[in-house]
Amino acid sequence: MTSIRWIYLSPHFDDAILSCGGLIWEQNRRGIPVEIWTVCAGDAPPGPLSPLALRCHKGWGTDGAEETLALRRQEDRSAYRSVGAQVRHFSTPDCIYRRSPAGNPLYPEDIFAPLSPPESGLDEKIAAELDGELEADDMLICPLAIGGHPDHVLTRRAAERLARPLRYYADIPYLLDHPEAFEPATAGMKSELFPVSKRGLTAWKTGIAAYASQMAVLFDDTEKMRAAISTYWSGQQGILLWRI
Repeated sequence: MTSIRWIYLSPHFDDAILSCGGLIWEQNRRGIPVEIWTVCAGDAPPGPLSPLALRCHKGWGTDGAEETLALRRQEDRSAYRSVGAQVRHFSTPDCIYRRSPAGNPLYPEDIFAPLSPPESGLDEKIAAELDGELEADDMLICPLAIGGHPDHVLTRRAAERLARPLRYYADIPYLLDHPEAFEPATAGMKSELFPVSKRGLTAWKTGIAAYASQMAVLFDDTEKMRAAISTYWSGQQGILLWRI
């Protein structure tokens, strides 16, 4: 058994499983220590929710930040059991909850927006929190940030601040929705294919299905999710990771 841990940095509770669930299952089966660290998993600050947060909660079928986070953390634990990974939750709140020093929502209407100016140093804070938990030989895997979601961008920037060996994964479902973003996101990078078996594919889809609150928003329903992931897998019967 190798002692090198593979640390998948997941901006939200579902991103690492969505993008790499089959590979994580295969690595666990081979005895590779795998952990998924969810970066934006912190409690929501007090105060009224933004229109964006209210809209997200409605789509997820939840009422209030506390209920939402409890449900998503529960779904997370179930998903990670499906692929055999350890999980850690870090302290930064999801962008739908974050506020300016004056208490105003930083992303009141849209998640696909540039990083808000008050967050210019947040990647450094996240990097310091991650660095405190890392071991010398850990392998880091972070999102390419396809789609430009601010939490994905922050996670990538924080990972790159750590100056460690780093591999990148393609953000699912954003890659499926915007395939034209693939080539610009990986320009100048080298790719490596990691095979995923049919059993790994099944575990991957089971892990994603554990995020029941997210199915309608991400894929319309579970059956469409299963079909989309199967189609994505069939192209290379594995998962590509990239490095600079």
